[in-house]
Amino acid sequence: MALHNLKPAKGSTHKRKIVGRGQGSGMGKTATRGNKGQKSRTGYKRKRGFEGGQQPLARRLPKVGFKSRVVKPLAINVDKYQKIASLDEITVETIKQVYKLGKGVTAIKLIGKSAKDLADKIKDSKVTYSGAKSK
Repeated sequence: MALHNLKPAKGSTHKRKIVGRGQGSGMGKTATRGNKGQKSRTGYKRKRGFEGGQQPLARRLPKVGFKSRVVKPLAINVDKYQKIASLDEITVETIKQVYKLGKGVTAIKLIGKSAKDLADKIKDSKVTYSGAKSK
């Protein structure tokens, strides 16, 4: 066995069907396209995804895969978690040291009745409090 005498397995290949070459070939006249109709005409092309008027699969399935680029802040209720009030400086890093937060948390919003009292401790632009006017 060598590269110069390799052959495909028996029955694995077929000869190409030659159509439209006379009645004797058995594939003459209409060249296996049948009689009349849009599919028998030259230049016929079916639209990609066309299912004969039935609602196409791409439109039957729900839309998926959108991820908003708008970063929504993680809301932390200061009235429930008093450890934030005891911090000297409030930044995203200091809050992450006190609480287990994921890497995805980049902005934090402090909410609750006592959130306004912590306004002077906030040293990070990524940390805001409820009632604060955004710039």
